[in-house]
Amino acid sequence: MPRQARLDVTGALHHIMVRGINKTPIFVDDRDRESFLERLHLNLNDSTCSIYAWTLMDNHLHLLVKSGGQGISYLMRKQLTWYAMYFNHKYHRTGHLFENRYKSIICEEERYLLALIRYIHLNPVRAGVIKTLEDLDQYQWSGHSAIMGTHNREWMDTRYVLSQFGGMLKKAKTAYWKFIEEGISQGRIPELTGGGLARSQGGWSVVISQKRKGVALESDERVLGGSEFVNKLLEESKESGNIQLKVSSIRKTISDIIAEQSFESGISQMLLRSGSRRRTISLARAVIAKRCTEEVGLSFADIARELGVSTSAIRRSVLRLTHKSQDH
Repeated sequence: MPRQARLDVTGALHHIMVRGINKTPIFVDDRDRESFLERLHLNLNDSTCSIYAWTLMDNHLHLLVKSGGQGISYLMRKQLTWYAMYFNHKYHRTGHLFENRYKSIICEEERYLLALIRYIHLNPVRAGVIKTLEDLDQYQWSGHSAIMGTHNREWMDTRYVLSQFGGMLKKAKTAYWKFIEEGISQGRIPELTGGGLARSQGGWSVVISQKRKGVALESDERVLGGSEFVNKLLEESKESGNIQLKVSSIRKTISDIIAEQSFESGISQMLLRSGSRRRTISLARAVIAKRCTEEVGLSFADIARELGVSTSAIRRSVLRLTHKSQDH
């Protein structure tokens, strides 16, 4: 099967994963890592791309990059070609350094930005390289330390990341740190490393619900996002001739409902997804959960994952809201 063309438009958010061939190390010492980052700084400037999260592991790396005028392919071709030459020369080796092509997933920013930042920056903790979040604050090979201000990475857009958590720098850092802490227990999240039918549509419950209605669903491993996002991407990219997507007719996603409830209640989307037990937030979350079961066909488990609470909590909130509406 021929490999698919890469997808890209200016301003698209990409989760990029690069692995060493046969899982061999691509970084042997700290000088290798620093050399990679120094060159990345230059190539980011040249390509006008922005980077929001990154981590360097021994045999692989993750980058969360917003595409600039030159595009992701331009950035990664320059970066990986240079680094492979550097590495082979330093260690007197020949042949390929990286496993096949790097993997690049276009992600719906509104829906996945914060989850991806957390997932990428916690990679060293999940792998056991770093034991605690306090250690990660000092760890120089993850963008988390740049956001916390312990290592200066001027080429990373830490300001944009922190702006998602509030306007005051100190409070934003505190909120960001707590958000990262809450993700430690989540473990690996396959959804964030690839697209595909179930992942792009928001889970198998959505797929099953739509198939029961006779809706034909098709998706793409290169995209992680809802149907409206896919449709917009298709429209913006059709002139390039390299898009091979078919848009499903799913009209609404859980992200759409959260956004609507956020606007109606005046509660930020971050708080609605935070798992907070404050009464006003719990009530808004109950409305979201009930709408998701009725309008999108999501399971309680899928809703719970999105809102940062337990499945039983979602079940109870929906039942209470249902009984309340029946009483009236």
